[in-house]
Amino acid sequence: MTLRTLERSTVVPAAPDAVWAVVGDFGALADWHPHLPPATLEGGADPEVPGAVRAFAVDGAVVARERLLGRDAAARSYRYTLLDPLALPVREYVATLVVRPHPEGAEVVWSAAYRGADDTVPRVEALFGDATYGTGLAALAARFTSSR
Repeated sequence: MTLRTLERSTVVPAAPDAVWAVVGDFGALADWHPHLPPATLEGGADPEVPGAVRAFAVDGAVVARERLLGRDAAARSYRYTLLDPLALPVREYVATLVVRPHPEGAEVVWSAAYRGADDTVPRVEALFGDATYGTGLAALAARFTSSR
């Protein structure tokens, strides 16, 4: 399985710290992402402490679990790994969400590295790159644009 990467980004017309205040809580992804169900932190874990696991459930059935690998509030970033690869044959999926200063406010970059075969790339790009990352980043940009 070859190492693959994917990345989506957006520029938000707001200060990086204001954007981080919205996206920086590992347990609150559904607060700003319009298509994800609320996550539950397993065992009441602290969303700022590496090792915390967030679980997404639909109709009471867990559909995805992710473990926080690292969080750096000063750098406005966190990294996590996908524990359950859904129906996709991927391994070692590690994603990063980071908020950086940008001349127009803040740039939010959501990226991932994973191992997968050639035929998995289009499905991963569609599911994670477009449907998850792209949709979430577009909603985030709209949230800050509409609040101006």
